[in-house]
Amino acid sequence: MDNTPRELQLFYEISTFLSGSIDLDVSMQTVLEQISNYHQIISGSITILNRTDDQIETESFYGMSLEAARRGIYHKGEGITGKVYDTGNPVIVDKISLEPSFLDKTGVHRILKTEQSFICVPIKTDTEVIGALSVTLKWQKNFDLQSYSRVLMIVSSIISLTVHMRQENMEEVEALQKENFKLQAQLHSGYRPQNIIGESKIMKNLYIQMQQVAKTGTTVLLLGESGVGKEKFAQAIHYCSGRADKPFITINCAALPESIIESELFGHEKGAFTDAKTMQRGKFELANCGTIFLDEIGEMPLALQGKFLRVLQEHEFERIGGTVTIHADIRVIAATNRDLQELIKQGKFRVDLFYRLNVFPLVIPPLRERRTDIPLLINHFVEMYAKEQNKEIKAVAQPAVNLMMAYDWPGNIRELSNCIERAVILSTDGIIHSYHLPTVMQKPAEDGNSQKGTLDQILDSVEREVIQNELDKNHGNMAKTAAALGISERIMGLRVVKYKLRH
Repeated sequence: MDNTPRELQLFYEISTFLSGSIDLDVSMQTVLEQISNYHQIISGSITILNRTDDQIETESFYGMSLEAARRGIYHKGEGITGKVYDTGNPVIVDKISLEPSFLDKTGVHRILKTEQSFICVPIKTDTEVIGALSVTLKWQKNFDLQSYSRVLMIVSSIISLTVHMRQENMEEVEALQKENFKLQAQLHSGYRPQNIIGESKIMKNLYIQMQQVAKTGTTVLLLGESGVGKEKFAQAIHYCSGRADKPFITINCAALPESIIESELFGHEKGAFTDAKTMQRGKFELANCGTIFLDEIGEMPLALQGKFLRVLQEHEFERIGGTVTIHADIRVIAATNRDLQELIKQGKFRVDLFYRLNVFPLVIPPLRERRTDIPLLINHFVEMYAKEQNKEIKAVAQPAVNLMMAYDWPGNIRELSNCIERAVILSTDGIIHSYHLPTVMQKPAEDGNSQKGTLDQILDSVEREVIQNELDKNHGNMAKTAAALGISERIMGLRVVKYKLRH
């Protein structure tokens, strides 16, 4: 049967549609639909070469899901599609089941029980292969695949200009995205606290918030468990602010008796009380034009909270025994591991002071919520204490690392620091072994504070976070993520399914 009229009709319809359409994505999608109308296909795709990274990506598809199409990523020479890009020649596969170079990256064909044929033809400009048109057909014994291939070659020639425009559009968008990501990275990386160690996603988000508030004079309330390093965060905010060259004064409200803390904060005049033999300036006065960090603010005596509130609101106070009002331009950063709202219910903390402090709260995550940072912290403390003890520590044994990764760290970074210091002292062969760690880490805790789950479950949790962070960094591109992590794309795909990762 002569198919010439039908072929001419196909070419005419495609040409007419392309000449009147300005939406390139819709144009290529319609081409695949018209090809299927000409002769029913199981699936089809148009792939385009991204010249910025030599990656071949599926841009339009028919007969498959978006998720399947996203898996259709190739490199030159890889599989049949890659071979077409490499040679510039069409490839015809009579039976897919007999062709070992057919990779089926989309996963569409392996679920079909019928035998299939496959044709892939290049889409060219005058100088290079820029794309490929592929179709999968139900296998038919007497079907002329050669003739059908010639039809597809003519279609590829008709759509080459549209594909070339889509290629340039795609590369331009990607270039703009990369520039945008670069600018965002520069914006965010412009504030990298030198005194804080952490590259986990939760920490990076915290850095962005810190950067935003550091440039203002807003009061900051640092919330977090004991040992998370709240003073380090307060220092980081101060030294990224416009007050960086001004004083940074610290006072621990829990470390001083109630009879002394008022004098420490506000200062006193000579003769104000029995032991006041000289005038003494307080911390608020010393911090003028700078920052004062009030640690354990929940322990501030109730009697002093009203005077402190005045400092926050009016930026003024008097020394004990004095009558002269002192004005102080200070930025206040407060921190606590207590539940201030619970203290308010107990009548131990003023509600108006709470709301004045709680302008910009920052929650410092416990170490168990940022486990991917543990190896970085281990290396930091090993290096620090080895130098301090004048010892050479060449490595931390993997079993020791595994124990530290699995441990719940109720004392957070302070506990980790103490643990490493002890291990460095105990090490005699330049290696930190698991038996150098505290016994509480070498057996399951019975008090309910340890990480729930087996070691495998905990390590799975860490692996999930590492892969998700890398996926986010590569904007969901699984091929790039697999390459960055040094694993195959097949393993990458299995991990994405296993951990139900977003990409």
